[in-house]
Amino acid sequence: MTSARRTSYGVKGAPYAFLFPAAILFALFFALPIGYAVWLSFHKVKVSGLGLGTGARKEVWAGLENYTDSLTDSELLAGALRVLGYGCIVVPVMLGLALVFALMLDSEKVRLAPFTRLAIFLPYAIPGVVAALLWGFLYLPSVSPFYYVLDALGLPQPDLLDGGPLYGALSNIAVWGGTGFNMIVIYTALQAIPAEVYEAAKLDGATPLQIALRIKIPMVAPSLVLTFFFSIIATLQVFNEPTTIKPLTNSVSTTWSPLMKVYQDAFGKGDIYQAAAEATIIALATLVLSFGFLRAANRRNKRNVGQGGAR
Repeated sequence: MTSARRTSYGVKGAPYAFLFPAAILFALFFALPIGYAVWLSFHKVKVSGLGLGTGARKEVWAGLENYTDSLTDSELLAGALRVLGYGCIVVPVMLGLALVFALMLDSEKVRLAPFTRLAIFLPYAIPGVVAALLWGFLYLPSVSPFYYVLDALGLPQPDLLDGGPLYGALSNIAVWGGTGFNMIVIYTALQAIPAEVYEAAKLDGATPLQIALRIKIPMVAPSLVLTFFFSIIATLQVFNEPTTIKPLTNSVSTTWSPLMKVYQDAFGKGDIYQAAAEATIIALATLVLSFGFLRAANRRNKRNVGQGGAR
């Protein structure tokens, strides 16, 4: 009887034994740093006296002061607006191209599909810093082959790193690097659709365009929601592209994006307490926007399912 109990406890405890190492790593390298950052955000350094000794600086409780300063900081708000404009370009273009490429690769008439999939996905395998540096040099008039071609053809040569076109230049880097990943996600969902669905549509006289618009796209809607979710998170956390491009142009400031503002406050000004509050605000904004979108998408799916059942 005792042996049977030990065996039962051993079987029930096996999943927890496998989860224990992952839980420890999660606590040490994810939960603990987040908790420490939140703790720092409620503190600040108080300087007392005129001396420079150890007693002149003291860490004190600041309450919501760092959060108030962050939410009224014009540089942080300006960076958020820039990222909003950046996201309005990146997300629709990237997901639109990913969907078009996935539908084209899922077509029966496509040629060299494995090579095409690899060619579209390959930019995603290149690190973001390397991609930004590569495109940054392609944007420079003095070294870019594009400008030589434009000059030879007598066409205007806009400086993509100056002024308004900067948004297009940065967005191009993100679209070039992220389209392949989203395409693979959507293409995998298309491959999971049963072939009988397409055969039934063809028997009803549906054209390939009608099949794509009325069958394929609605059936891969969950994948589109997933890719949109990932794209929102990536857009709010943009850092590599503007930071890498910054040495090549005067149009990118050290606080161009909210994360760049956090980095500048933490390592440029040395105010880790203010930077912790800004990072916490960015994390909360990302959480609210992401899960708000998922909640809205789930409600729409349930409503569509209910209407389909009523019919």
